[in-house]
Amino acid sequence: MSDALNYLLKARPEAMKYYFSFLKKSGEHLDTRTRDLISVITKVAVKTEPGFRQYLIRALRNGATPNEILDALFMAFPVLGLAKIVWATDILLDMDIPEFRPESLDAEPDWHDVAAVDQVPLHKAAYFESEGRHVFVYRTEQEICVYDSRCPHQVTDIPHLALEGDRLTCPKHNWAFDVRSGECVAVGNRPLRRFEHKLVDDRLLAYW
Repeated sequence: MSDALNYLLKARPEAMKYYFSFLKKSGEHLDTRTRDLISVITKVAVKTEPGFRQYLIRALRNGATPNEILDALFMAFPVLGLAKIVWATDILLDMDIPEFRPESLDAEPDWHDVAAVDQVPLHKAAYFESEGRHVFVYRTEQEICVYDSRCPHQVTDIPHLALEGDRLTCPKHNWAFDVRSGECVAVGNRPLRRFEHKLVDDRLLAYW
């Protein structure tokens, strides 16, 4: 939320309450994904970068695909114009979301080789790169957890240097996570994305 909206909420709480109630009621007959796609378009229309980043991630989290998001932007071309679509694309490129890379847009989820099992230490988080994606892996005698290195807030690629013991802290907005469980333990409220995994011939594979 912008500083201006935060200010208005404090200065005119009653008036703003009706504004947000209107927004909620106006979309009650739309499914979540459609509402999110419309929100993405409106943020591009007014060129609000924080809002665009926020609703882009929300749309992905609620099931919209990268192709659907791009199609929504192009369907709104008569209103947005090419300049605003290029503006949004520059932000997408800066975010470097793996699923938006051209070679990944039409790719089906698949198994990816991460590392040899003996490269993954016990009771200590490890950091690996696999086919253009970074992951954190935590292993115990009973299980292995494979997490996307992308923060669930604004998909910042969290570097391995952000790991201190079992705590992983995103350098952008200080969301912190316990790598043993993936749960967010400070600032935010969403866990790290966890990938399904399997072991094949002493190799750790993850599915995305």
